[in-house]
Amino acid sequence: MKKLLGEERRHQLLNLLKEASEPIKGTELAKQAGVSRQVIVGDMTLLKARNEPILATSQGYVYMKQLSVSHAFERQIACVHTPADARDELYTMVDAGVTVKNVTVEHPVYGELTASIMVANRHEVDLFLTRVEETGASYLSELTDGIHLHLIAASSGDFLEAAVEGMRKKGYLADEE
Repeated sequence: MKKLLGEERRHQLLNLLKEASEPIKGTELAKQAGVSRQVIVGDMTLLKARNEPILATSQGYVYMKQLSVSHAFERQIACVHTPADARDELYTMVDAGVTVKNVTVEHPVYGELTASIMVANRHEVDLFLTRVEETGASYLSELTDGIHLHLIAASSGDFLEAAVEGMRKKGYLADEE
């Protein structure tokens, strides 16, 4: 693959992301552009600085405009559970037909910390949790004794309500402890 330079490379990366139907890993973008993954990280930062709606997820980079149409309904829910319940919590929500977009915690020093999750099915949940396990990373909720927020999205308000009801039945909603 011919090495692409600067603006030409960023233009091609942007087009790849816009045309993609699923997230693209940084290593795959690097391979296609003939550069290192670190160069791709820099390119994504520059594109985000130009207000391109690019999101880095555990599954790869996503151009967000493609997701906005299918998720007309969003809701933020307060949750609480142990790290051991993370898989069951995420399965409960995606099985109801929602996408878990992110997690937010209130840190005593930094304030609100939000991280992308972007999982919509059990396979994506498993990939996300495998990455957490392989890297030895901690869940953000471990900073706040298990209390955290999730932004969930769906194509129907009924799916959101089903997810909330499933979380309620399992005792994962923080406001109902």
